[in-house]
Amino acid sequence: MPEDKRGLIILYTGDGKGKTTAALGIMLRAWGHGMQCCMLQFLKSPDADYGEYDAARKMGVDIRPLGDGCTWQSTDLQVTKDTNLNAWNTACDVIANGGYDLVVLDEFTLVLNFGWLDTSTVVDWLKANKPLSQTIIITGRYAPPELIDVADLVTDMKEIKHPYKDKGILSQPGVDR
Repeated sequence: MPEDKRGLIILYTGDGKGKTTAALGIMLRAWGHGMQCCMLQFLKSPDADYGEYDAARKMGVDIRPLGDGCTWQSTDLQVTKDTNLNAWNTACDVIANGGYDLVVLDEFTLVLNFGWLDTSTVVDWLKANKPLSQTIIITGRYAPPELIDVADLVTDMKEIKHPYKDKGILSQPGVDR
């Protein structure tokens, strides 16, 4: 039986940790198979200190933080919104170009949840423009039903325990960032 080379839409959502980490794991696996990978990070700022940035540079994997930081730290939500709308335009170019086998839209569901982009418009755009062989991974809390419907694989990360909430343990380098 020939190998099916159809790209998927994978969605990691929910209130638990691990959504971005799961996407990074698939990126690592795809990179190991010689695939071209790109992660576009909504909301996350280039000034952040995430371990995956250094690892990606060493591996030659394209990770682009396109946001201006967490919304609760924003001094101007209109700027944060505009920054993320520009990130969506970048994502459209990257996806439609077809130069990547795997594209991750990290924290993208929040942009939809905040109402900065219309979910139906995004879903219609993906249906019309995603190259057949390209896999797209979308992460973030509060995934809208229309996005869940269009996805081929959906995982809902459910928080059971959290080290900060339960024990006051701050985020750990190499685990959380």
